[in-house]
Amino acid sequence: MFGTMVRRWTRTEEMGGRLDRVERQLEIQLLLLGKQLNHTVRNLPDGSPLQDAEFKVFSQFGDDGIIQFLLSAVPVSRPWFVEFGVEDYREATTRFLLQNDNWCGLVMDGSAENVASIKRSPWYAQHELTAKAAWVTAENINELLTEAGFTGPLGLLHIDVDGNELHLWNALEVADPDIVILEYNAILGPDHALTIPYDPAFDRRTAHSTWLYFGASLRALVEACARRGYGFVGCNSAGNNAYFVRRTLLGRVREVSIAEGFVMSRFRESRGPGGQMSFLTGGDRLAAIRDARYIDLERDEVRSVGDIFGLGDPRV
Repeated sequence: MFGTMVRRWTRTEEMGGRLDRVERQLEIQLLLLGKQLNHTVRNLPDGSPLQDAEFKVFSQFGDDGIIQFLLSAVPVSRPWFVEFGVEDYREATTRFLLQNDNWCGLVMDGSAENVASIKRSPWYAQHELTAKAAWVTAENINELLTEAGFTGPLGLLHIDVDGNELHLWNALEVADPDIVILEYNAILGPDHALTIPYDPAFDRRTAHSTWLYFGASLRALVEACARRGYGFVGCNSAGNNAYFVRRTLLGRVREVSIAEGFVMSRFRESRGPGGQMSFLTGGDRLAAIRDARYIDLERDEVRSVGDIFGLGDPRV
């Protein structure tokens, strides 16, 4: 019996080792393909739409290509990045930047298990990456960056926490990024400046049964960035990340209007009452959160989605 258990354990270990080697070979192939695509996007004409530069190696959508395109045109002050909300970092916006460009980075996630997984990865030892388990809030964001040594000039900052993006950006004081990526909630459209009321414990999975109530509208983020000297240069084609560049560094990168740069998301991530996927699309997503309340920044008051967008009462 003991011998059988040892053989089974050995076979399981060998299988795990083979899977690790396959994953490593696949990663090498992805990086090689990324290098080839990188050469193409870095030679795009000045003022090209960001979507023309998209390619995906480790990012969720085409953001790897957008970042490489911007780096070809923006003279960043320091090859350092900060990204939070990275889960286990297998799929992340800055991972190609880490492995292809050898940047130094800080990543944070609210799950200690995810951060432990990052620290076990081979690329954690191969590159200068700092990983911290932390729930980032407006109260601790400056302390977290200071403790990790990521203050002053940064090449790139990505805030993607499915909730308090605008509040975290407004609270940031200790770092000065050249390129900023902020997640926006596309179902709120381009016309209203809206954000969720600040709650340091905000979690979109529990804030509303649909999971569609979170974050800020594109207009709210564009106006907040403009006040800090950043120009809006576009969104990815998935309609979830907005890109900003310090205006003094724009150069070959073209600033665009909200109307020109806004992209409506097409991915379907809504949930039903029991937590199952409901796959809502179009205006049905907005209608599903008609009872949710956002801060209307133009009026400086909290209003329901139904009131803001004139949806009316579905019971009438």
